[in-house]
Amino acid sequence: MISNQILQTTVDGMKAITRVDLCVMDTEGKTLASTITNPEKYETAVYAFVESPADSQVIQGYQFFKVYDEHQLEYILLAKGDSDDVYMVGKMASFQIQNLLIAYKERFDKDNFIKSLLLDNLLLVDIYNRAKKLHIETDMRRVVYLIETRNEKDNTALETVRSLFSGKSRDFITAVDEKNIIIVKELKKTDTYEDLMNTAKMLLDMLNTEAMSRVRVSFGTVVNEIKDISRSYKEAKMALDVGKIFYEDRRVIAYSNLGIGRLIYQLPMSLCKMFIKEIFDGKTPDDFDEETLITINKFFENSLNVSETSRQLYIHRNTLVYRLDKLQKSTNLDLRVFDDAITFKIALMVVKYMKYMESLDL
Repeated sequence: MISNQILQTTVDGMKAITRVDLCVMDTEGKTLASTITNPEKYETAVYAFVESPADSQVIQGYQFFKVYDEHQLEYILLAKGDSDDVYMVGKMASFQIQNLLIAYKERFDKDNFIKSLLLDNLLLVDIYNRAKKLHIETDMRRVVYLIETRNEKDNTALETVRSLFSGKSRDFITAVDEKNIIIVKELKKTDTYEDLMNTAKMLLDMLNTEAMSRVRVSFGTVVNEIKDISRSYKEAKMALDVGKIFYEDRRVIAYSNLGIGRLIYQLPMSLCKMFIKEIFDGKTPDDFDEETLITINKFFENSLNVSETSRQLYIHRNTLVYRLDKLQKSTNLDLRVFDDAITFKIALMVVKYMKYMESLDL
């Protein structure tokens, strides 16, 4: 269905060109878009015209036209005046609205196809058959971007994204749930990973400024066939989740840049619990005091450099060594030893992952 805003823009544009007032009503006489004053007084006439067999008729000094969606009567168009010129304007306006119905239906069909494709709801043979009918190329480089908005049903963000890609008819913008906007973007052969990242950053900046919406943007890997689009979508979805768990400071994240977080995200909870029990002997990092946690994080930030860490913490080198020795006694892990540091870092990430998964179950 065409939005009333689009219909109003259409009749406003037609009046600006032809200087003929127009009004679009539904089959019950409700005004949807109009440049006419008090169109509701023609409600009874619309009822009568709907019941008549005529496709056009002059009533009370107005030309009345029926606008069909295939064989279903969808709208009644009124054009002010009863001359031949007004009749011609009314026919042109009817034709324009009918074409809009076709265009919107085609977009709706494509949206449904893309949604089904993303959610793996199509058989392989159906993918190629429906793509052919909808004139969608099957062998094309594409990537899926996923935009998570803070608010549910953020229509402003969705419209901003659509306006941004309005001139690129072979890109698809849709949504499969309340908070996520999905872009299936066609790529040039020369587009690189850096280009993909720049597009993601542009989306982030545009939505933060234009739509005043705080968002996160992720994207999957490049695929070459339409059947693999769902894989890129799943990768973008995983990137979004992994980013929220392990890389909270990043607003843009790529699946190809998830590092060890991607591996941890795919571990079963039973294995995670076993690993944490083995490392911390029933304890968790939450049991450490704030001073110890700050020391650990700063030590990792400075690549296990004792001198630089002590300088940034404004403590004596020996004080830092004492804290690390104390931590070693309680965990049997010496963060100054590379292997132990790796084990401890992974353990901290596993705990973060476990907390995230537990929060989803609440």
